[in-house]
Amino acid sequence: MHSISINKTASTFEIEPLKHPYGFKGGQTTRLWQIFARFQDTQGNKSIGLGVQNPLWSDASVARHWGEEESSQIMYKLTLKALDLVKGKTFDSPIHMIDSIFDEVHAFGIQLTQRKDLLKTFALNALVPVDNAAWLLYAQQHNINSFDALIPAEYKAGMSYKHSKVASIPSVSYTTSNSELEALGRNGYFFLKIKIGAPGTQEEMLKKDMERMTQVHRKLGKLKTNNSASGKILYYPDANGRYESKALFNRFLDHCKKIGAYDHIVVVEEPFVESLKDDVTDIDVKLAADESAHTYDDALERIEMGYAALALKPIAKTLSMTMKIAKLAHDRNIPCLCADLTVNPLLVDWNKNVAARLEPLPGLKVGLLETNGHQNYTNWDRLVSYHPRGKASWNKCTDGAFHLQDEFYDESGGIFKPLNYYTSLFESS
Repeated sequence: MHSISINKTASTFEIEPLKHPYGFKGGQTTRLWQIFARFQDTQGNKSIGLGVQNPLWSDASVARHWGEEESSQIMYKLTLKALDLVKGKTFDSPIHMIDSIFDEVHAFGIQLTQRKDLLKTFALNALVPVDNAAWLLYAQQHNINSFDALIPAEYKAGMSYKHSKVASIPSVSYTTSNSELEALGRNGYFFLKIKIGAPGTQEEMLKKDMERMTQVHRKLGKLKTNNSASGKILYYPDANGRYESKALFNRFLDHCKKIGAYDHIVVVEEPFVESLKDDVTDIDVKLAADESAHTYDDALERIEMGYAALALKPIAKTLSMTMKIAKLAHDRNIPCLCADLTVNPLLVDWNKNVAARLEPLPGLKVGLLETNGHQNYTNWDRLVSYHPRGKASWNKCTDGAFHLQDEFYDESGGIFKPLNYYTSLFESS
């Protein structure tokens, strides 16, 4: 594997408002920091890596304690710390770079948040723009111009599939209205991520979650699709680690059975609080780990507990860590899908590059990619204009899916193209 040399680093950011508060994890996000990291080497090569911060997703306890604005400021300080640590250094690879600085960045986060139990995902979220900038500079230094060529040999097996169709999974949050639900049905979306784990006590949460599933199923449950074996719209509930016991979660599943929604459920993401280390093989549905699978070791622990799928988030936990976890999943025959962090259009294509190369979940013939930015950003169309291939054919969702032809793979979703808008931010600073 070739090395990567970094001479100079820089960073800036913009804050993008959301159309309405995005509710999950018992809280809500109202705007998202867009972080941009620039690398330069001594040969004049430059790269810009993008990231989107979401402290509520990465560690809800930090967001609750510090508030949305201050917790975002703290996370950005971790990004700046990482840039300082890598400046003037040479690493064996971007993966080696992240491994080399992770502990120090995480420790800095513990110091700033004053939380000894700071989740590793908080640091990983801060490292995404740094990691992306590293991969792009690495590509320039070694004349790599495709995503397939970017993947190191030891990780290729876990990311070698080639989907021609990837389902676009919208997010149904606490605040998604009936009219928005009906629009999802009209527009052909057939795989829906439904946020459960509502605010309140455990009993209050359960009551709201059952009401929410009833509402969604009443609006969409009778719709038909050609994209599932059953012909039914498919559900993907995500509790974001809110349930504190299997007994309570089973009551939720019992309700889904009662209203006829259970047969629509393909997978349930992160149902339990991370501290619950119980074996989950006795749960009736397939469970996917997301936030709790911070690192390779954490993902392995969840697999050994009985989690039967993994939600990968290269746009939230770095491409470097994702490659490791995807290899683990492949070696253990654990299917994966790609989840969103309400990222911008360019990062959607970073995520899509991974989703397109993951083997399908059992019983499905398409890849799975959650993307909800178009539902939530106030200025989504403007953000699309910043993506050099934002209006490419592979970014048009038809009947709930992205259709990926040779053009997508030939251009790697446009991630190697010049980023004129983001470059201008550094030139004007």
